[in-house]
Amino acid sequence: MKTPCTIRPGVLAASGQTGSSVLRKAAALILGLCLVWLGSAQTASANPGYLGQRKTGVSPEALYKRHCSVCHGDRGSGNSKAANSLVSAPRDFSSATNLTRKKMIFAIENGKATSAMMGWKTRFTQEEIEGLADYIRGRFMLVALDPRIAQGRGVYGHFCQVCHGDRGQGVKSNEMAGTPRDLTVPQSQAGLTRERMIKSVTKGKHGPVKAGFGDKLSTEHIAASVDYIRRVMIPDLSKSDPPYVIPDPQAASAPLAAGAVAPLPEAMQQPAGDQPQPAAAKKKDDMYLPLPGGMKGDPKLGEKFFMANCATCHGKKGDAQGPRAYFINPRVRSFLDDYSRSTLDRPTIFNSVSKGRPGTEMPSWNKVLTDQEIANVTEFVFQAFIQPNIGKKAAAK
Repeated sequence: MKTPCTIRPGVLAASGQTGSSVLRKAAALILGLCLVWLGSAQTASANPGYLGQRKTGVSPEALYKRHCSVCHGDRGSGNSKAANSLVSAPRDFSSATNLTRKKMIFAIENGKATSAMMGWKTRFTQEEIEGLADYIRGRFMLVALDPRIAQGRGVYGHFCQVCHGDRGQGVKSNEMAGTPRDLTVPQSQAGLTRERMIKSVTKGKHGPVKAGFGDKLSTEHIAASVDYIRRVMIPDLSKSDPPYVIPDPQAASAPLAAGAVAPLPEAMQQPAGDQPQPAAAKKKDDMYLPLPGGMKGDPKLGEKFFMANCATCHGKKGDAQGPRAYFINPRVRSFLDDYSRSTLDRPTIFNSVSKGRPGTEMPSWNKVLTDQEIANVTEFVFQAFIQPNIGKKAAAK
């Protein structure tokens, strides 16, 4: 009986001096075909057995850490050890504003062409795939998908980070009478409900360290900052909270304007009580207020000064990513977050540039610049970063 590997003796005789070459080529071809057949047979038998052999019911967090974090990173930012080795950079979930749940499930199931993202539908159950998508959205994408949480991050960065740190770990300082609570340890998290945190931020806490912000921030801003801490910075705090509905960009009826705050889900509404009502946040109409003294700023002249002097801290894009920003504490103000864009009108910016910001490295410029030069910088910052559309409209009036 002939086998696929049998070569007739006459082949070599007919080929003459080239017989050894033909033999090698034929052997290589046959070997390749055999390997392909064996590989396909093993794949066909191995894939169905994987789900049956491995332990099911693994938590989405465990699945992400084991299978996804190697490329997407522990924080979902795409900043991982493997990222530099991939031709197409891994998706940064923290800035994925248009990534719907449906798209995510499809990508996990089938992979993504022209990238290193492989499909997982033969390794994960449908329930695990959907749970993994929901875990990523709730753990890494809240700031990108929910304007409330994005605003909460801005409030935390402006008012809380200088004492509580970028992770809630507390920052030791000789200027404070004590050390702020380390919110990352289980001892501090015990009994720390959402209602208790809102009350502490509003009224302050007895002792020499923490002051209340009820006279500086609106109820909505305080609630947003607390939800940012609980759901993004320290997710362990929100494990006992009611389920949180994550907005889907495809399901939104209309895009929210910059600085707008989404209404609180019913389950997350602050309970009624005898808590004092903080001062309301500035209304949108306040953004039309003109410069002091009827001055008109020249944004082109202001841009030149900003890029030469202010961008080293605030960044050329106003995103607080200047070369000096990483060494400054308190944190440099970003002009791009929702809180800045809903509160920094022209008079506020002018006053901050002129007199500086006490307790920060923001200096006063009124001894160096004229009022007109400060007005120029103010107009540039306002039109370029804070409210581009409003800035151009108001300047034309």
